[in-house]
Amino acid sequence: MSWSGATALLAFSAGLGGATQIAVQGRLGDRVGTLEAVATAAVVGTTIALAMLLVARGSLGGIGAAVSGPKWQLLGGVMSVFIVLTITVSGPRIGVVATTAFLIAAQLSFATVIDRYGWFGVKEVPVSWPRVLGIALLLTGAALTLRR
Repeated sequence: MSWSGATALLAFSAGLGGATQIAVQGRLGDRVGTLEAVATAAVVGTTIALAMLLVARGSLGGIGAAVSGPKWQLLGGVMSVFIVLTITVSGPRIGVVATTAFLIAAQLSFATVIDRYGWFGVKEVPVSWPRVLGIALLLTGAALTLRR
């Protein structure tokens, strides 16, 4: 399997995990409370990430470099908490499919803006009509998932 094929498979697997996470977080939030569920997810995720770092690197030294760098690069952690909070609330109310659909539609919409302007240091990618049409179809599809 090529590197791009393996990466696509990894991304696909993360999508499976994302749908599972919406269902699991929603149930946990219903049982223990929304903020408690978000905090639990953060603690479990942090514990696993630190263990992976210790196994792979033998130390936690890289964290200091991350924290001492540009502060905007820490937005990933902030966004992670926001996403987990949102799916914990949304999943039980609008369902896993609708939550996933809106999450993906929003990600692709904003990713287009990020690419277009090269925000956060990414390579600029022009907006094309096929991309705009694809996003419009995704947004329409997301709206349709709310119909029962």
